[in-house]
This record gives sequence, structure tokens and C-alpha cells, in this order.
Amino acid sequence: MEALAKIPQHVTFIMDGNGRWAQQRGLERSRGHVEGVESVRAILEASLEWGIKYVSFFAFSEENWGRPEAEVNTLMSLMFRAMLDELDTLKRYGVHFVVLGNRSRLDEALNEMIDRVDAETADGKAMTMIVFVSYSGKWDIEQASRRMAAEGGESIEPYLSTSGIPDPDLLVRTSGEKRISNFMLWQTAYTEFVFVDTLWPDFRKVEYRLALEEYASRDRRFGKVK
Repeated sequence: MEALAKIPQHVTFIMDGNGRWAQQRGLERSRGHVEGVESVRAILEASLEWGIKYVSFFAFSEENWGRPEAEVNTLMSLMFRAMLDELDTLKRYGVHFVVLGNRSRLDEALNEMIDRVDAETADGKAMTMIVFVSYSGKWDIEQASRRMAAEGGESIEPYLSTSGIPDPDLLVRTSGEKRISNFMLWQTAYTEFVFVDTLWPDFRKVEYRLALEEYASRDRRFGKVK
């Protein structure tokens, strides 16, 4: 297979369409979330193969707390189980696993599992995997602004939850929606956006490569003239 022309440092995904995928098949919405985990696994494997250093996923927004309680509980249980099941694999492939967001809203068991996986994968150098949970861009800017004011800081970036993580080069949103839904509002100022019609559970290596090829065709000028 021909090599990719340009490799982004950080690719982020808004994983949309799990519920619709399930409903189209007459299944419970939770089944779409389960299948979506397989897409995450496929994206991580491809990213490791292509040498992408940061891959992030918008898994659960602050607004998602308004979904039916059963669906929220399913999502949280699925996250807990996925971290437990994949811990050894993450360590074997050198992937550092990080969760960002308003974790005060998560239960104690899930927070403990997040801390455990983060600590046990902290030496991973091949890739950093970031999962945004209970996150919103507005919340991030607000909490960063409060901390900056309290400490007398001069720049907001060190106080954002993503401090130390490079801004995304490419944002991919699945399912045909064309918005970023309160995700990394500050950090995506010069990110390239690619919107695809594929529902997240069907988004795998082939679709990922097409998004990267679209990214490679873009002329990124960052407000300057080349």
C-alpha cells in the first residue's frame, strides 16, 4: 500500500452515529456503543502502524449527562470494561492512556480505574491515547480562566485540560453531522476538519486512510501567506 503523503501529529475523533447504527439494525442503542469500541481499536492499530503520536476520542460530553440514565450507565460500564480488558494491550504497544474532562461527575470506581490505567501506561512512548469524558470546550475554557486568574497567569493554554498535548492537526467527525459540538473550542482554532457520512461503528482503517488523504491534500497556512 502506498505510503501516506503527510502524517499528522494529533488526530481527534468525534465518534458519532453509534445509536443510529444500532437502530438501523433493529438493535438496542447500547449495541452501537459496543460495536463502536471495535472502531476505536481499529483506529489505534492503524495509528500505531502509521506513526501518529496522539490520537484522541470525544467519548462523552457534559451534555450527554442528559441522555436516558440506562444509556449513560451502559456507556460508563463499557468504558470501565474496555479499560480493564485493554490495559495489557496498551502496555504491550507502548500507548499512554489519558482521560480528560470534568471527572468530578464520574463515580469512584471509574475514576480509580482511569487513574490505574493512566499510571500503568505512563511509560508508553509509541503513542498517547486521550479519551474525553464529561468534557465540553466551554467548561475547559472556564476552568482554565478561573485557575489562570487565581494564579496570576498570563496565558490560558497552560491551564487547559490539554496542557502538554499538541493541538489537533485533524478532526474527523462521523455520521454526516457538520459541527464540533462544544469540543476543544480553543484547541481547534487551526485544525483541519473532515466530516464523513460513515457511522462510527463502520469507521475503520479504510475510512481513516481516506480522511488522512484528504488532510494531506490541504494547504495549512495558519493565517499566513506561503
